[in-house]
Amino acid sequence: MPFANIAGSRLEYVRVVPARAIRNRPQIVFLHEGLGSVSLWKEFPQRIADAAGSAVVVYSRRGYGDSDPITAPRAVRYMHDEALIVLPELLDRLEIERPVLFGHSDGGSIALIHAGGSGRPVAGLIVLAPHVLVEDLSVASIAEAKVAYETTDLKERLARRHANVESAFRGWNDIWLHPDFRAWNIEEYLPKVTVPVLAIQGELDEYGTMDQIDRIARQAPDVETLKLADCAHSPHRDQPDAVVAATVDFLARRLHR
Repeated sequence: MPFANIAGSRLEYVRVVPARAIRNRPQIVFLHEGLGSVSLWKEFPQRIADAAGSAVVVYSRRGYGDSDPITAPRAVRYMHDEALIVLPELLDRLEIERPVLFGHSDGGSIALIHAGGSGRPVAGLIVLAPHVLVEDLSVASIAEAKVAYETTDLKERLARRHANVESAFRGWNDIWLHPDFRAWNIEEYLPKVTVPVLAIQGELDEYGTMDQIDRIARQAPDVETLKLADCAHSPHRDQPDAVVAATVDFLARRLHR
């Protein structure tokens, strides 16, 4: 797997080629969740690439997968740094112009910050279970994840996806449970997200309520929402067919005219 040196760190990434590429389609860049990585997406990026006819790029942020580990605690603005410093440099390095950003959870938040705050062109956003503020439900579930990490086989399962599992888990878990993080909020960026947005969330999401995507719909100018029954925090794993279909339909109607 190739690596790119970005913002002083070595980041793993992979390019996914569609079975049948369609000319002039924007590339889709996947942004993973708080415990995600290139490998945790499994075959889903290939499904999206094939269905949309678009090339896809997937990367692991610092601290995840086989990218460099973090060496200090994450700051409250770690998603801002990813969206406004790391992601622009990565896009330039990989020569990706005006991408569609496909983000899950933290990745969805990063996509929103980038689109609303970087001043760089994007074609559109597809965000799955994004966060725009911290809810009691989020903190409670993340506290439960800490207990599971310390008392069950969760650490061993995560270690299959991360070269440094402590860096991956503690970097995410510690900052979300820090008292200062309760004030984290990115709603200021939403009115500046002027491109089409598809926001998807499961009705059984254990890390956030529907207020998250409802706030996006109220404050960003051009938003479609999809609320999935029998679906928790990872729509692309719980309802993959529905997410693929919604993505292809959204791209065809709003971006591929």
